[in-house]
Amino acid sequence: MAPSAQPADVRSEDGSAGTADFGDNIDSTTFEQILEMDDDEDEREFSRGIVYDFFTQADSTFKQMDENLESKDLNALSQLGHFLKGSSATLGMTKVKDSCEKIQHYGAHKDASGTEDVDDDEVCLKNCKISIEQAKVEFKECEIVLRKFYRDDEGA
Repeated sequence: MAPSAQPADVRSEDGSAGTADFGDNIDSTTFEQILEMDDDEDEREFSRGIVYDFFTQADSTFKQMDENLESKDLNALSQLGHFLKGSSATLGMTKVKDSCEKIQHYGAHKDASGTEDVDDDEVCLKNCKISIEQAKVEFKECEIVLRKFYRDDEGA
């Protein structure tokens, strides 16, 4: 498990520094790697595009998860969990990543760690539902922090 993120020392190409306090929602070291690709520290067009595309992607994926919970499609839930796990990991959203990994495991008839088989579909679906709700809460927390970072508090 990643340690709690401390305020990030965000540096632009010219070496000037800014501080972003992501709390324990986002791993600063991982997110800084995205920020390093911005040409303009004030505008942050590149990283903003990636982050806001993720917001849209996550909303869509959560809707698909809800639909697949309804239809009891564990395989699809596993695939969607895997997909969102990778995207959230890229941005340093470790809590979201961890919840999505559980969804991936539960959808594959495994326990939370992915090491033990679970044969009961209803247990797997119940565990998926709990993890999806948790991931949604964690995502919303990250979205609020990132919209504040990008000075767009209204959209959260």
